[in-house]
Amino acid sequence: MLRYIRKRLFKGFITFFISVSLTFLILRLMPGDPTTMLIDPRMTEEARLRLLQDFGLDKPLTVQYFLYLKHLVHGDLGMSFIYKQPVSKIIMSRLPWTLILMIASQIITMFIGIPLGIYSGYKKGSIFDQIVNAITILGVSIFVPWLSISLLYLFGYKIPIFPIGGAFTPGLGGKELYVDIIKHMVLPVLTLTLINLANYVLYSRASIVDIMSEDYIRTARSKGMKERRTIWKHAARNAMIPTVTVAGMLFGSMVGGAVLTETVYAYPGVGRMIYDAVGQQDFPVLQGAFIVLAFSVIMMNIIADIVCAYLDPRIKLE
Repeated sequence: MLRYIRKRLFKGFITFFISVSLTFLILRLMPGDPTTMLIDPRMTEEARLRLLQDFGLDKPLTVQYFLYLKHLVHGDLGMSFIYKQPVSKIIMSRLPWTLILMIASQIITMFIGIPLGIYSGYKKGSIFDQIVNAITILGVSIFVPWLSISLLYLFGYKIPIFPIGGAFTPGLGGKELYVDIIKHMVLPVLTLTLINLANYVLYSRASIVDIMSEDYIRTARSKGMKERRTIWKHAARNAMIPTVTVAGMLFGSMVGGAVLTETVYAYPGVGRMIYDAVGQQDFPVLQGAFIVLAFSVIMMNIIADIVCAYLDPRIKLE
């Protein structure tokens, strides 16, 4: 098992290095020039050159790249062009809000989607299964901004149950603050849950449908094992293997959904920060955000692979 974990960590490191390099190059190839955001037209030429030197923008691209890698090894993500603050400090002030949304959404999605998909697959061809299939196919095609705006209009304006933006109401404290934070989370979490729930249901259903035709399921039934025990102890355990793998991949799509969701709801997380940084061409903030998110997605996939190896020992031998 330790050998398998080391192997996955090494592959994760290679993937992370490639992600860092591509992020650096892609941002440099974006249209526009970050100096237009930095330099005041009234600046003297000497002041302009000094500003470019401070941010290292006067150096060749290759030199900038290796300097960036050197600073990254020491945990330095650079200095924001716009806010004139360390990128790590800016990200750490936003990251907790995004983590709260994503963890809450992931837990709710898995606890609803996986059992629902397993039961739907077990009842293959029934009216229940057909209804679930129709709803999940509709769910897969949902456009995130449309869903966000619809929920915002319905529950924030027409039926004003929840706040329409932000993460909390200034001036509150104690128990009221925690309740207020939860109320602000409801619509963003609901949006992220709905856009990912369909995928979990579909993958879980497909897995259980395949497994129900396996020989060991027929053997368990022929021995008189109760149907519930057969489904939830034997079939569901094996159906979890591909589902857990997909969970790691879907975490990446959830990250993308968080950017759009936080933007619509004006939620002060990393997603909203990325949206603002794109408009401001704040390269260090974009790089830092993408690196943190890439690291999160890679680690999530590694954890998913380790869980799969635990559920199916044959994986460790591959």
